[in-house]
Amino acid sequence: MGSMMEIGRILFPLVVVAGIAVFVIKRLQSKHKQGTLGKKKSKSAQSLLDSLLPLGMLAGTAVSVIISMIVQIPLLSIIGLGAGIGLLVGYFAYEVYSRKP
Repeated sequence: MGSMMEIGRILFPLVVVAGIAVFVIKRLQSKHKQGTLGKKKSKSAQSLLDSLLPLGMLAGTAVSVIISMIVQIPLLSIIGLGAGIGLLVGYFAYEVYSRKP
């Protein structure tokens, strides 16, 4: 029974991050097919818009490392979760920023 809990503890972050990644990819794929991806007039605004997803992942990873120092969670698990949650936050920031004129 203890080994099953350990396997679950190892696989949980992988399953959560995989679900987040599939959600974001499918949403962006459907927006691409519909032709409603975010477009900005200036080159710098478009560059920022395109960079929101990777910036979210970097910020999520940085926050997860800091949380790992405070809370007793394995570093590899929390880094994966942080990057996945950062991807999701970056996607929502992308959605909000692409709607502003």
